[in-house]
Amino acid sequence: MSSKPFRVVILGAGFGGLEAARALARAPVEITLIDRHNHHLFQPLLYQVATAALSPGDIAWPVRTIFRRQRNVQVMMAEVTGIDTAAREVLAGDELRIPYDALVLATGATHSYFGRDDWAPVAPGLKAIEDATDIRRRLLLAFERAELTENEAERRRLLTFVVIGGGPTGVELAGAMAELARHAMPQEFRRIDPATARVVLIEAGPRVLATFPEELGATARQSLERMGVQVLTGMRVTGCGPTGVECGEERIAASTIVWAAGVVASPVGSWIGADRDRAGRIKVRPDLSVPGQVDVFAVGDTASVMDAKGKPVPGNAPAAKQMGQYVGRLLAARAAGRPASPGFRYRHHGDLATIGRRSAVVALDSIRLTGLIGWWFWSIAHVWYLIGFRSRVVVSFEWLWSYLTFQRGARLITGREPLGGNAAPVPGQARALEKA
Repeated sequence: MSSKPFRVVILGAGFGGLEAARALARAPVEITLIDRHNHHLFQPLLYQVATAALSPGDIAWPVRTIFRRQRNVQVMMAEVTGIDTAAREVLAGDELRIPYDALVLATGATHSYFGRDDWAPVAPGLKAIEDATDIRRRLLLAFERAELTENEAERRRLLTFVVIGGGPTGVELAGAMAELARHAMPQEFRRIDPATARVVLIEAGPRVLATFPEELGATARQSLERMGVQVLTGMRVTGCGPTGVECGEERIAASTIVWAAGVVASPVGSWIGADRDRAGRIKVRPDLSVPGQVDVFAVGDTASVMDAKGKPVPGNAPAAKQMGQYVGRLLAARAAGRPASPGFRYRHHGDLATIGRRSAVVALDSIRLTGLIGWWFWSIAHVWYLIGFRSRVVVSFEWLWSYLTFQRGARLITGREPLGGNAAPVPGQARALEKA
């Protein structure tokens, strides 16, 4: 037998990439894990960073730390620029060429503006830590600027926040924004009442949480409305600008707009000429390999996969982890000369979404949980998926403290105002700041 090691290259340190590398821990392989960031991010809780409930360090971990004891993993922080399938090499950085015997594509997804990428500067999405801290800055600056302005119409605009998209991310963001305004800032301002802030959730479809059972979508809407969120369904956004959004003839003046309406897969599928769906995800074979390229696999949001019922596998953390584990085990068997495992079978673990601090909706097969019980189940499930004992303890304590006191300890305004940002300075702001 050849002494040449079996080389596995994994692109992306998300849930799918991490699980693939972990599944290869005892395999006779050399793993190269490449990501443009040095950390793994728990994306389901990004909205809590955006609304000042958690700090970035609570939900992100250095990739090198995660694999410090797995000696067959080499971590590279680099930007992948292409894939040479003929030479079996990944192109990264200015001149890196990393050879592979098997390639795992776990590059995830980014925001989709449905052809209106010019909206991105004023309506940021939520996929990275930078997105979350940017949204947090916009939110908190809006309150500070509302405190300074003498113009009542401008004050109302500054205290209006719009979330576009009624999926789990949009619902959770809208609820957290309302909670931040109504419960986390009591008696802290002298000229404004933060509780008067207007939070608007806009969904183009007929209901929020369209992938959940209909009764849970209705429950979620009722919970949001009890919190003071204005839910607008059946309305398509036709314009986004620094001063608000347009829905046909209706205009909503707002200071902060967040995009949660759609995602598109990374462009890695186009690099290898793979067949893709409308969202850019690679259409894979039952073993998650790319058709025509038996040594290239796609997992997570990069892959378009159908479950046993012929329905698309959702783009969430449990699905990505299952795909990563499957491909890792398949490659471990291949490297050891064992027979290949049967095709990938997705096991649905349920749908979960939280609405504020005491309400959530959970669908587990025929089981439905709502209200406080649903919220406790959601909390336990998310803490379980966090990496490391420290993160589980810290996040649990932060949630308990917030639950008991309504306080949020991550309300820091950081970063610089980007050009084209939607929190435009109010008239007279510079003079007010000089006097303050």
